[in-house]
Amino acid sequence: MKNIKRYYTLNAGPQDIYNAITNKAMLEMWTGESAEMEPTPGTVFSLWGGSISGINLEFEENKKIVQQWFFDDDNMGSIVTIKLHPHKKGTSLELVHTNIPEDAYENISDGWDEDYFGAMNELFI
Repeated sequence: MKNIKRYYTLNAGPQDIYNAITNKAMLEMWTGESAEMEPTPGTVFSLWGGSISGINLEFEENKKIVQQWFFDDDNMGSIVTIKLHPHKKGTSLELVHTNIPEDAYENISDGWDEDYFGAMNELFI
């Protein structure tokens, strides 16, 4: 299993980034795919038409999101923690994604940069 720890700076305030990650309509807008999301601990979520799914574990409004993501062959799943901090350019974001299966690492790593935060940042340009 592998881990990722990355930092991003996005061109919107923490409240806008939090909303883009936790609001179903906003998720569908910037991903271009269907999503299921309710910002309540213990609820199931899915992104990109079910390509990513898991359980929401923790929410601290405009500051922190913790999710457990599931992989086909891994019932344990991996943990994604996203922390948001105000920044002079918008939001400084810390991503920690732990327990990623070896065979999924490259796809997940590229996905964070391009499909997830890359696409989200385009929403706020």
